[in-house]
Amino acid sequence: MTEWDVKKLRILRTLRDRGTVTATAEALRMTPSAVSQQLTNLAGQLGVRLLEAQGRRVRLTDAAHLVLRHAEAVFAQLERADAELTGYLRGEAGQVRVGAFSTAVPALVVPAVRLLAAGERPGPQVRVREAEAAQAFELLSAGEVDVALSLAAHSPTARDPRFTLLPLLADPLDVALPAGHRLAGVPGLRLADLSQEPWIFGGSGPWSQITTAACEAAGFVPEQAHSAAGWTAILAMVRASMGVALVPRTVSASDRPYDGVVMRVLEADRPYRHVLAAVRQGAEQGPAVARVLAALQEVAAGPGLNVKQD
Repeated sequence: MTEWDVKKLRILRTLRDRGTVTATAEALRMTPSAVSQQLTNLAGQLGVRLLEAQGRRVRLTDAAHLVLRHAEAVFAQLERADAELTGYLRGEAGQVRVGAFSTAVPALVVPAVRLLAAGERPGPQVRVREAEAAQAFELLSAGEVDVALSLAAHSPTARDPRFTLLPLLADPLDVALPAGHRLAGVPGLRLADLSQEPWIFGGSGPWSQITTAACEAAGFVPEQAHSAAGWTAILAMVRASMGVALVPRTVSASDRPYDGVVMRVLEADRPYRHVLAAVRQGAEQGPAVARVLAALQEVAAGPGLNVKQD
């Protein structure tokens, strides 16, 4: 395979542009003999003649022009790489892989990506991977994602030396009722008022635990009438008067149509789920990761998702 020496190719290009060995040497702060030696070495590496005498000067051969035609593409790519590397060092570029549970993707990650794209400086390239809340930490530990969005109930403790944890928001849980439910319009609704209702939640995993823990804190054990993990399925069953369900505010406040379902804000015993971001210990110092974390925090605290104070 032919050896392409970028430094020597730059010298050849400068000779083409400057016209003489002397002018090339001055432009590159080299001696004329060093320029000639480097070009002789390049010709030997490529196995072609690059220069031929033309009076007291030299001119590039057809082979030299062919070499430079391809080298220009190399130079252009190196310029792009240099610009991207410079941007990365300033936190303006680079790639950040984000693992997030399903509702965090539209509520937090997508708005954060838009925020980065709208900034004055180029933002990092964000690659998103949807994952269950518990799986996000496995992906983070394995190095398959750089930022994990998960739930506090399923995260390691803050003392775990592997990770840095960053709280994002406390997401209130609203209750979904069928539109014609007897409690749909009752003022001051409490979770305890729903103790005799059939409930819809997942058979296992974080949402099952969040729902059962919230109901038990309100003084009752929920009767699980149906099991489902996806919000489309859960709300379809609520609409059909098959039961009631707890729904995170980040889901109930989205733009999805929920005809036939009434979302009620609970009063005194309102439960929350706590959403956090995590990175491998020390990674938060990386400029690209730091910008993604800052964007996530800004979205979580913004008016479109400011659910902590409700």
